[in-house]
Amino acid sequence: MSDSLLYKLNSGKPPKILFFLKGYLQMCIPDCFFGMRRKRYLRQVEERPDKAYIYERVDYYNKMQCPSALPDTVLHEHKHSYYVYLDKIKKFHPSTFHKVYYFDLQDVARWFNQNLRIGYIPGDVYFTPPFPAIVKSRLLKEDNEYSVVLKLDKLRHFMFVNDPVPFREKADQAIFRGKIRLSRIREKFLRMYFDSSICDCGVVGKNEGYPEKWMAPKKTIREHLNYKFIMALEGMDVASNLKWVMSSNSIAVMTQPTCETWFMEGKLIPGYHYIRIQDDLSDLEEKLAYYIGHPEEAEQIVHNAHAYVSQFFDKDRERLISLLVMDKYFNMTK
Repeated sequence: MSDSLLYKLNSGKPPKILFFLKGYLQMCIPDCFFGMRRKRYLRQVEERPDKAYIYERVDYYNKMQCPSALPDTVLHEHKHSYYVYLDKIKKFHPSTFHKVYYFDLQDVARWFNQNLRIGYIPGDVYFTPPFPAIVKSRLLKEDNEYSVVLKLDKLRHFMFVNDPVPFREKADQAIFRGKIRLSRIREKFLRMYFDSSICDCGVVGKNEGYPEKWMAPKKTIREHLNYKFIMALEGMDVASNLKWVMSSNSIAVMTQPTCETWFMEGKLIPGYHYIRIQDDLSDLEEKLAYYIGHPEEAEQIVHNAHAYVSQFFDKDRERLISLLVMDKYFNMTK
């Protein structure tokens, strides 16, 4: 199935038109409406029974502990897969970078003074910025406090599924459909397992110079759910399918994450939330065979994954955490 209208209607992904319609309608609401409500809205966290949990997540996303002023320079630089922005909030427009990143930022930033300056690097970020910046993804390493994570590109990343197929009724295979681009782990996976009976794998989209036999038709999310295992291999940064895979009755199979997003991939436990394979992918068949032969342990991983994703379902709490992350950012950058 190609990028046809039929595929787009049945892919299982949320329609972009509704997301953009909502974003443009919200632009009709004056920013002062949100600004006047901000302090009162943030104060409610003190009365919530999950107050400790909320602040724990705020400090996880924004690890800044000491004030650090932004550079005085102004930056508007378009890179290969991301954009570097250092300027006042109000100067970031829908046309500056991909519109989804504009609306996701405005969903939080419009609660604050639009003349405040912000470091913002939308896109696939696989480095630590030299100044405090709002990012979708950051490297999983100790010295990453300048990477302040916000819930960005959520239309693509934060989608979940209702899976009607029990684990034991799925095919005893792993599935992979995706693009390779600059992902060495995905290329290595295809070279090792394309002809393996344990994997149904293929590259979708435009052929980027790889063997023609790797090219395969796209499969909808619903078609992915027919398999016991779904490969969640990092691309430019994180594996974008990981969230919906962990909400399904299939199991995510991946190497140790090197990047994380609002999903807090750094908190995932191998063998508990997902099946971890070695970085050289050499134990993939062994791991899959084990869980095919031990369905009770596999179903426990599915249960644990469901419990993990459920923490992101409270929309009011998610917004509150986002605003507190941004509030801390402006306090720390003065």
